[in-house]
Amino acid sequence: MAGFSPSPYLLLVLTTLFWSGNFVIARMVRLEVPPIGLSFWRWGLAGALLLPFVWRDMYRHRYLVREHLLLIVVLALLGVTGFNTMVYLGLQSTTASNGVLLQSIMPLLIILLSWVVLGVPMNFRQSLGVFASLIGVVIIVTKGDIQILTGMGVTRGDLWILTAVFAWGLYSVLLKKLPLSLIGPTLLGYTIVIGLIGIVPLYIWEISTGIRVNPNPATLGTIVYVAVFASLLAFLFWNRAVRQVGPNRAGQFIHLIPVFGSVLSVFLLGERLHSYHLVGIFFVALGIYVATETRRKTT
Repeated sequence: MAGFSPSPYLLLVLTTLFWSGNFVIARMVRLEVPPIGLSFWRWGLAGALLLPFVWRDMYRHRYLVREHLLLIVVLALLGVTGFNTMVYLGLQSTTASNGVLLQSIMPLLIILLSWVVLGVPMNFRQSLGVFASLIGVVIIVTKGDIQILTGMGVTRGDLWILTAVFAWGLYSVLLKKLPLSLIGPTLLGYTIVIGLIGIVPLYIWEISTGIRVNPNPATLGTIVYVAVFASLLAFLFWNRAVRQVGPNRAGQFIHLIPVFGSVLSVFLLGERLHSYHLVGIFFVALGIYVATETRRKTT
């Protein structure tokens, strides 16, 4: 296992696949599992599965963690407490199409924040790649009819998802400020613990309003999926890939979420795969290729 080093691009593809499943499944069970409850149990289970294996490393790195404690707290609040909680809140009151379209601005936001926070400029290939991928996303979301965009009003859910997009963009950029030795299960362990502390008061408030998780096989299966795949594996893969290829290059892969989301909807929701899906997938793939291939000097 020590000699095995998977491609960061494979890790990014798997991450976006897992997150696509997170969106589809969360939308399916939104009436059975309240948003903050889903976020709490997602990270609670993820922590219970991870911490027995990493607490020794967490203790061993305690002095290094202390040096970067403020940054780690910010990462935990952005990535664990904030991002998915706000996405789940947004999916309660906005359409899936609006949510995916708003998510698609994340690569642009990551590039902008990289410039502001890290001083990393955007080159022409990146700009061209982001634009091509964004065309693909719009084709998928609008079903090939651009006039659909004019009927998409801004809702409270849209504002939640926009805030979540900003939180994840900043999380991805700030990862570059941590030493490489902290990126991995150790960082994830600390961010889960700190992030859960941030979720607890929100969950107590949600329960006080009378909203409860409805325990049944579907909701329990959802929690297991989002804890193992959309949390543990996705965060480990994303953190490692961002450290290897940089936030700008990694951010382009966010455009795969509506691609995988469309395919998963065919299998999980019984929807049909149309020609506009294929056209959109082509532009997304083209954009990722243009933005990542032959870019040797910038991250």
